[in-house]
Parts: sequence; structure tokens; C-alpha cells
Amino acid sequence: MTREEKAEIIDDLVEKFKGTDYFYITDASGFSVAQVNKLRRECFEAGVEYKVIKNSLIKKALEQLDTDYTPFVEQKVLKGFSGVMFSPESVNQPAKVIKAFRKEQNNDKPLLKGASVDTALFIGNDQLDMLASMKSKTELIGDIVGLLQSPAKNVVSALKGQGGKVASILQTLSQKEG
Repeated sequence: MTREEKAEIIDDLVEKFKGTDYFYITDASGFSVAQVNKLRRECFEAGVEYKVIKNSLIKKALEQLDTDYTPFVEQKVLKGFSGVMFSPESVNQPAKVIKAFRKEQNNDKPLLKGASVDTALFIGNDQLDMLASMKSKTELIGDIVGLLQSPAKNVVSALKGQGGKVASILQTLSQKEG
């Protein structure tokens, strides 16, 4: 690979990292070509992009970002075989894909080496269950809106119920007067 090709890959990665709030770095070493293709297909079907990228290129791309990714280097996230899963919309989708793939393959791979969620770093395979259970911003906003609407709905339904009683009392009183 020429220096220009590497520079182009790094530039593409920088743009990808900047444009994606959620990415996971995984280790799928020891997979056959068929298994890697199956993982890529399952990622694609789940709306997750999966790319195998050299660690040195990942490191150089991360160094160009505003977020400090030195823990990835210090804790050896960027060692060995690395694949990056990009999830533009869902924080937990890559974790769910990994878990489902492991279950289907009856294997403990791919391993989660590290993840970046809105610039918060998660390092180690033991973080996978927590990442899988995280809610996205959209889901959290939906929960908050639901909580805020609940009291308002109760007030409206109470007023409707009480309003009906008041209307019937007024109607009864007007009939008595007449």
C-alpha cells in the first residue's frame, strides 16, 4: 500500500469517526472468510457498517480527532486483528449484533476491544452487556416525553370527566329553574 493510499484511508476514517457518534473496535481473529462475510452481512442487515482496518491507520485517524483516544492505545485496544463497527444511529446495535452472532456461532468471538459512545470510551469485552442494554438518545428522549405527557394526560382526562359532571349538573339546574 502506497503512502498516498494510506493517507486517503486515514482521511476517510477521520471523516467516518467525525460523522459517527458510535463505533466499536472488535477482534474477530481466527474467523474463516465465510464467518467474516456472515458477520458483515448481519451488520449490514442491522444498519451497522463493519470494516477490517489496520491498527496503525485507526490510531492515526483517531489522533486527528478532538477526543482523547489515548486509553485505546494504552490499554492495547489497537493491538492484533481489528475490525471497526460504525453505527450512525444506535448506540446498542453493534453490541446486539455481536451478541447475536456469538450465540448463533456458539463462540465467544468477535471480542469487544473498545467502543466510543458520544466520545465516552468503553474498554474491554466485559462492557458488552452494558453497551447492549444502553438506550439511544432517541429512545431516552421518547421516554422523557412519555413521562412528561403522562401527568398532562391525567389532568386532561380528569378535566374531561369532571367537565362532564359539571355540564350535567348545570343542565339539571337549568331544567329545575325552567
